Amino acid sequence: MKPKQELHRGLEERHITLMSLGAAIGVGLFLGSASAIEMAGPAILFAYALGGAVMFMIMRALGEMAIHQPVAGSFSRYARNYIGPLAGYLTGWNYWFLWIVTCMAEITAVGIYMKMWYPDIPTWIWALAALVIMASINLLAIKAYGEFEFWFALIKIVAIVLMIVTGLGMIIFGFGNGGVATGISNLWENGGFAPNGVKGILMSMQMVMFAFLGIEMIGVTAGEVKNPEKSIAKAVNTVFWRILLFYVGALFVIMSIYPWDQIGTQGSPFVLTFEKIGIGQAAGIINFVVLTAALSSCNSGIFSTGRMLFNLAEQRQAPAKLHRVGKTGVPSTAILVSAAALLIGVVLNYLVPEKVFVWVTSISTFGAIWTWSVILVSQLKFRKGLSDEEKAELKFKMPLYPFGSYIALAILIFVVGIMAYFPDTRIALIVGPVWLILLTAIYYAKGFHKRPENAKKAA
Repeated sequence: MKPKQELHRGLEERHITLMSLGAAIGVGLFLGSASAIEMAGPAILFAYALGGAVMFMIMRALGEMAIHQPVAGSFSRYARNYIGPLAGYLTGWNYWFLWIVTCMAEITAVGIYMKMWYPDIPTWIWALAALVIMASINLLAIKAYGEFEFWFALIKIVAIVLMIVTGLGMIIFGFGNGGVATGISNLWENGGFAPNGVKGILMSMQMVMFAFLGIEMIGVTAGEVKNPEKSIAKAVNTVFWRILLFYVGALFVIMSIYPWDQIGTQGSPFVLTFEKIGIGQAAGIINFVVLTAALSSCNSGIFSTGRMLFNLAEQRQAPAKLHRVGKTGVPSTAILVSAAALLIGVVLNYLVPEKVFVWVTSISTFGAIWTWSVILVSQLKFRKGLSDEEKAELKFKMPLYPFGSYIALAILIFVVGIMAYFPDTRIALIVGPVWLILLTAIYYAKGFHKRPENAKKAA
């Protein structure tokens, strides 16, 4: 009898805690926050707080299901079980492609960051090296992946905490500013707290929500966590407070020290803050931090895509070979296929015009909202299908059920409406649905809907 292909449960609580923290902190906070501030001004703090509250509800919905049924593939499996086989198929493949596209950008970013130190070496060499190293790490035992992600996340967290502490020293005691406390008047001077009004806040919401992409990866780890009930519950419960600390806290400090309309005109706000207190190598330090942030995102992306392909193969919605588990207990074939797709992406990134690549990456935004919406709908269906006794026995209940899920869904739909309204983001609502239609056509062309287990589910 052929042994069952199972993933190893090698992730410990400290791994999942730091991974969930690292997932919430992307390169965008270090270098990309300037464009969001430009749209909303200091009112971006409100946008991040609102986005954080929505993500908290989404993560609690995911946590309820993940602790009840800790499996690889997470929300793709829940979509299949509670919405239907097509929903599971679309969610799994959509999330796979979402991370492939995101990783293409991150691998390319690695090459750009390395140019600061090695300007004569072509960026594609660094991009290729990053891909090979991150894929190799993922092919090792799951604990090795967890260790790398632990330290990657720790570097980002230490950098942000230092920036917040240093900034508060400037605001309160005048460190690096000749002993003159800067205060927080910059939050309402220079045009007011919301200089561009409600429209500015709305314009920033799409970028704010996209910044949180990756937090849901906690659910993908459910099949490989040693103690899912304890580890996942802890990670999910603290997401909202981490977002408040790292996003809202860091941006509060930055916009208190510097006028909001000057941020981004002279480089990264993080570099400016460290340079102001006399750290001469600030640019090099922050470059190292964003380099690890890009590698971390790529590392997480290969992890997520490998597990999604493994789960899709388990559901017979992808080639059976992708369901193989290597000697180290990881889905090695699925990881190699994802890495190969990324290799093609690196080549394409240099062949196609930049604008076309930006259009393709817009699927990530649409894909994120699709994934989060599916999590919320799955949880509503999951809870509805339980008996009163089963509901009472749930170990990690969604708060404010069902109103919390409905409110979060309404805000996500609202963000989609905002994307449709503004020309710069409208392309995502063209590319995203076309991708889903293509997946649906493949689903029916391959006859997945006719398979006995799917026909039974659909019925």
